[in-house]
Amino acid sequence: MNIDIDRLNLRELTALLTAAEKRQQFLSKRRPAASVRKQAVALAARHGYTIEELFGDQPDVQPTRRKRGSRRKPAKVAPKYRDPDNELNTWSGRGSMPRWLAKKIRFGQHATDFLIPGIAKPTARTASSIGKRTLVKPG
Repeated sequence: MNIDIDRLNLRELTALLTAAEKRQQFLSKRRPAASVRKQAVALAARHGYTIEELFGDQPDVQPTRRKRGSRRKPAKVAPKYRDPDNELNTWSGRGSMPRWLAKKIRFGQHATDFLIPGIAKPTARTASSIGKRTLVKPG
């Protein structure tokens, strides 16, 4: 951890000093790890265990990261519409309408004119009565 002391103001410097002094006191009061390890081994032996039996070869526990679920690609669908002028222009009916079909519809043709015979049913947006007003005559 690198702290640029030259950029700290007086309040930040005093806060840093007090935090450093607290940390120094905490570390000086702790017993060395080697002596704590000896005591742990002795305690385990007194109860008839070894450290390896108690803790085994366990790796340090680290927080596991969740793996993102892979996004599935949508399955390919057979084409429903084909341009009679260019056989390579096809559309499955999914997604936005291709330009070639939109252009032909703009000039007065209908999408059902381009259905591939025997394979496809129209991908029509059926008229729904939801949101439409109806007049009801009383009586």
